[in-house]
Amino acid sequence: MANRHLSRSIAMQSIFEWDFQGKNPEELPAIVERNIQEFGPGLEGTDFIWRLVNGVSHNLPKIDAIIERAAPEWPIDMITAVDRNLLRLGLYELLFGNREEVPPKVAINEAIELAKSFGGESSGRFINGVLGTVYREIGEPGKEHPSRHEKKKETRGTRSAAPEERDETTKETNA
Repeated sequence: MANRHLSRSIAMQSIFEWDFQGKNPEELPAIVERNIQEFGPGLEGTDFIWRLVNGVSHNLPKIDAIIERAAPEWPIDMITAVDRNLLRLGLYELLFGNREEVPPKVAINEAIELAKSFGGESSGRFINGVLGTVYREIGEPGKEHPSRHEKKKETRGTRSAAPEERDETTKETNA
C-alpha cells in the first residue's frame, strides 16, 4: 500500500472513530496517534495524516453543510458513519486541500477506493455521486467550463453544493 493511500486510510479510521465517539476535539490527537501506531508502524512522515485529520475537524461545519446541499435526500445523520466520514475526507481534499499536491480527480478517486475498502456495496457509487456533484459545480481550477456557466444562469436561486469561499484557517497546513 502506497504511503499516501495508507495515510488516507489511517486518517479515515481516525475521523470515523472520532465521529463515532462524539467528536470531542481533545480526544482526536490520541485517536490519531494510536491509529498511526496500529495501522502504520514504521510509516515515515505522518504530516499528511495530520493535515487531513486537522483539516476535516477544523472545517467540519462547512463540509457537513456541503454534504447536505450535494445530497439533500440524505440528512447527514442518516448517512452511514463510514460514508459520512469518507465524504468529509474527500471533500476536505477536494475543496480545501492543496490542489497542486492532490489534484481534484485524485482526491475523488482516492475517496472512492477507500469506500470500496471500508464501505458497503453501494458506498463507492454514493461517494462518487456526491463528490462528482461538488466537483462539477466548482470545476477544474484554471479551466473554463462553459456548460457550468450556462447551468448557473438556468438555476439561479437554487442552492449550490459548492462552498462560497475557501477556508483560510488551513492555508498554513497546506504550505
